[in-house]
Amino acid sequence: MGAVRKARLLIGKPGLDGHDRGAKYVAHVLRDAGFEVIYTGIRRSPEQIVDAAIQEDVAAIGLSLLSGAHNVLFPRVVELLRERKADDIVVFGGGTIPPKDVPRLKELGVAAVFTPGTPAREIVETIDGLLGAGQAV
Repeated sequence: MGAVRKARLLIGKPGLDGHDRGAKYVAHVLRDAGFEVIYTGIRRSPEQIVDAAIQEDVAAIGLSLLSGAHNVLFPRVVELLRERKADDIVVFGGGTIPPKDVPRLKELGVAAVFTPGTPAREIVETIDGLLGAGQAV
């Protein structure tokens, strides 16, 4: 039995939101937990995020948004993944997302939503659960 390798993830900031402290925090938490994390930077279009995810062969995309456009941009990423036959890539999100919006985002294909104050351990455990906790190498 080989060592366990965690999945490759992409963290993206769709839209015009320029604040990335939370996204960078989550990227570091996930990297410290053994995931390989690619951070695309701020102000990316859903198309740029999906293109990067497919090119980098990631298992999941984490989207971070503070601007309030999550109801449009998160589902757009899910839709683009379906269109490009890459809907095996798990999408999760975070940021200042009102609790009332979370059920709809999940209906539209966002697997998990993390809001400010979510403990790092909960984020890691949720992503582990969504991705099967690691793969033998």
